[in-house]
Amino acid sequence: MPAFLFKTEPDDYSFADLVRDGRVVWEGVRNPTALIHLRTVKKGDQVAIYHTGGEKRVVGLARVSRGAYADPKLDDPRRVVVDLAPVRELQQPVALATFRVDPVLRETELVRISRLSVMPLSAAQLARVLALGGDTRARR
Repeated sequence: MPAFLFKTEPDDYSFADLVRDGRVVWEGVRNPTALIHLRTVKKGDQVAIYHTGGEKRVVGLARVSRGAYADPKLDDPRRVVVDLAPVRELQQPVALATFRVDPVLRETELVRISRLSVMPLSAAQLARVLALGGDTRARR
C-alpha cells in the first residue's frame, strides 16, 4: 500500500489537532510537484505527519479516509484535497537530522527536495520511520 509524508506547521495545524478533530480535509497544497503527489493519494494510504518549523520531525501516523478530490472551496480542478484520520502518535519522533544520516531515509524527497509539502515514501522508508519511532505494531 502506498505511503506518503505530509508536512504541516504545528502552530497552524498539528498532529494533536488531528487527533482532537478525528478527521480533517488536508488542504492548501499549492506546489505543482506536491499536487502531483497528492493527486495519487488513495483511501487507505498511510501518511507520516511531519511537523515543520522549529520541530522538523515526523510525529505521527495517519490514514487517508478519502482519496484525492477537487477542493470544494476553489474553482480549480488542479487543486485537490484528501481526508485524513489519525492512527497513532509515534513513541519517539523521527527528526530531519535522522533522515539525513539514515541510509534508507536519506533518499527521501524530504532530504532531496525539502520544500515539498507532500511526498511519497517507499514501503521500506515508512517501515524505517515507524521502527525509529518506536512502533512495534504490524505494518498493514
